[in-house]
Amino acid sequence: MTNSEQLLPRTAVPAGIADPVQSARAELKAALAAIEIKGNVPRRVEKASKRAAIKARAFADRNPVGAIAAAVGFAAAAGALVWAIARAISR
Repeated sequence: MTNSEQLLPRTAVPAGIADPVQSARAELKAALAAIEIKGNVPRRVEKASKRAAIKARAFADRNPVGAIAAAVGFAAAAGALVWAIARAISR
């Protein structure tokens, strides 16, 4: 693998391929990689939750009072949602 191929993402097709067979293989490989990335929902959820946790920790480090207020607000909203669902089911 050359340096230019190492810098390309998995879903990119390297430029300068003259052979049509190699070009088709590279395009197929890139398309399959893109499908895998888009279709792997658990992996995408895991990455998004890790990013959110990192952002939440950074926010809590910068603004501890705001983080506590956000946690209380989130808990209140979750409690209100559970209460509304329980009330709707009991009727």
